[in-house]
Order: sequence, then C-alpha cells, then structure tokens
Amino acid sequence: MKTTNNYRKNTSKNFLQKLLIKNFYKKLFSLVVNLPIDTVLDAGCGEGFTLSRLRKHKIGKQLLGIDSAAAAINLGKKLFPFINFKRENIYSLPYKNNFFDLVICCEVLEHLSDPERAIKEIVRVSKKFCLLSVPNEPFFSIANFLRGKNLLRWGNDIEHIQHWTYAGFITLLNQKGLIVKSAISSFPWTIVLLEK
Repeated sequence: MKTTNNYRKNTSKNFLQKLLIKNFYKKLFSLVVNLPIDTVLDAGCGEGFTLSRLRKHKIGKQLLGIDSAAAAINLGKKLFPFINFKRENIYSLPYKNNFFDLVICCEVLEHLSDPERAIKEIVRVSKKFCLLSVPNEPFFSIANFLRGKNLLRWGNDIEHIQHWTYAGFITLLNQKGLIVKSAISSFPWTIVLLEK
C-alpha cells in the first residue's frame, strides 16, 4: 500500500508524535465544537483523518473531503468509507459562494506556491467559518531536526515551500482583511479560526 507523509504522521507509533497529534486535534476541535456547523469541507483532506475525528466528535452533519492527490483520496475511501471524498483543485473549488458552514484547511498552505489564492478560495466557499493550520516556524523545523528528521535541511520538510511564524501567519490573514476569531498555538503548529 502506497502511503503519504500525512498517513505516516497520523498513524505513527512514536509516543511523542502521537502526543503532539492528539494535542493538535484537541485544540483544533476546541475552536469549533460549540459552533453552529452542519456542512464541512476539508480542503486538502489527505486520507480524511481530520474529517473522521470531526465525525467522531459529532462536529458537522455533512462532511466532504477534497484533495488533489489521487493516492490519498483512494486510501481515504478505504480507511473511512463513511466520508465523501472528491479529487479537486484547491485553487478552483467547484462550489458556490458561501456554500459550507465550515471550511478546514490543515497542513496544506505551506505546500502551495500561491497560498493566498487558496485562502481566497477557501473563504469564498465558506458561509460562516474557516479553520486553518500551518507549521509554526522555526519551531516545526527545530522539532523535526531534534528528532532526527530532515537533518541535511536543518529540519525543514522538503515539501514545505512556505514558512510562517505564528505572528507572521496572523499578519498575512489580517492583511487580506480576514476576521481572526481565535488563534492558538499547538506545538509546533499555528491554528486559526476565521469568521465571515
């Protein structure tokens, strides 16, 4: 079975990795658990781990995951057959304006050549809320380096072409005129809830 970095991250047996992921999801869900959410789009859903956890916590009633990677979508359909997956492009989502109550985009923007274009599209299809997360640099790279990952690149993931500090990511969103309802850190990530 062909796996992705996202799959390996979410299924790791490493105690520290599991603890970081558990804490990440706990903080992520704390931002949305009490919000009026029926429809959810996970833009860049990978194999659907976030959507599966949302369903488990009864957040949202209609869950849709989109990703551009066919391998991730195919694996997601096997792992979580109760989730609706589609292969789509984050830069041109085939949904009307204000379509979803919540649009999630976790650990995707740092991989994109034009993250601002993706954010604009995410906000367009959301009618209420957007939940974004990115690695908090330099802490993400330092954590990688200290656990022996990507040593020749000083801990930087080769697939990450964007790098934001916590403050830098908030500044980017504010400059785009977006309303930051909440922003928290979950080492080594930044998590932001936007409200329209």
